[in-house]
Amino acid sequence: MTRQLTAIIEREGNGYVALCPELDIASQGDTVAAARHNRQEALELFFETAAASEVQRRLQEEVYITQMQVTVGQAARAVRSPSLRHPGGAGLCGNATPGQSYH
Repeated sequence: MTRQLTAIIEREGNGYVALCPELDIASQGDTVAAARHNRQEALELFFETAAASEVQRRLQEEVYITQMQVTVGQAARAVRSPSLRHPGGAGLCGNATPGQSYH
């Protein structure tokens, strides 16, 4: 049996990290190809050794990867509203409205 899974590969320091968000399993390598290969091996080892209950517990059936455009720099600071700030003050909650709970 095979399963289609997602690979998110990004540069980290002098190498690359490959993440499978459906199972939260990551690996690394000196190149993109090496990180991808190591992630594949890590996933295959996981499926060979993990109990079915562990696979089910970790598996996220719906993962959405998208790109978005955001305003950065001076223009972003000009449009901030205190009512849209995250309760921790770390940033904006894009769809928040005053009085709305944050999750």
